[in-house]
Amino acid sequence: MKNILVPVGSSKNAVSHLQYAIDFAEAVGAKLFVVQVYNVYAKAGTMVNVDKIIERESLKNLNELIAQVNCKSVDVIVKTLKGKLVDTLELACKAADIDLMLLEPRTNSVKEDVFLGKTSGKIIKQTQIPALIVPEGYVFKPINSILLAVKSAIIKKENALMPLIDVRDSFKAEISLLLVKTPYYNDGDFELNEDLEGIVSSITKTENATTFQGVLQHYESHDPDLLCVVRRKRGFFTKKWEKNVIKKKDFSSNIPVLVLRGLK
Repeated sequence: MKNILVPVGSSKNAVSHLQYAIDFAEAVGAKLFVVQVYNVYAKAGTMVNVDKIIERESLKNLNELIAQVNCKSVDVIVKTLKGKLVDTLELACKAADIDLMLLEPRTNSVKEDVFLGKTSGKIIKQTQIPALIVPEGYVFKPINSILLAVKSAIIKKENALMPLIDVRDSFKAEISLLLVKTPYYNDGDFELNEDLEGIVSSITKTENATTFQGVLQHYESHDPDLLCVVRRKRGFFTKKWEKNVIKKKDFSSNIPVLVLRGLK
């Protein structure tokens, strides 16, 4: 893992999240890109160059955040980007060859009943970049155990597991695989290929209405440091993310959640 991107919003958790990102980047030996995306909606008759003002304030905000954290030996690059959030992040990730995004659950939302706010939810739902959701106020610690929960072990996309493998290798972590048989189960879904079989240390099979319910049932017995899930067109979080927002009553996690893109 070489390059990590951290989109920064206006949350009170921004400093804590940025420190986690730096600590994580140091542990995996990655460069860190800290960005803030802004957009400008022009009004007729506006005489002030709003673009320059917002760009200047955004950069000032980012530099003030950087001043409050310990960058250690990590190469931190600060950027302000103009454009629509998802499109701009996609372009930035391609330009910088980003391997992983680190996200706060709520970059702007202040609603206490919300686990994943509208902005973070939109990024997870609409971009194709793997993401790590870090709980608010979470302090970095080595990842020794990972729980990978899937309803299908079929992998067709090349390098789909790379973010997970990079994390495992960086921390010498063990991966436990949870195979959840849902109503959408198809023959062959639990057949592991060599790539997946070669990285897991244990396999648990369960039958639940959803992958999420399978996680809830087996979470405590595995006690992982990291939960890894796959976002498919019809999979983990799909119904919960219809409006980009996930409430805590539907899902919540007190450990980081690695979200991989569809494996097929």
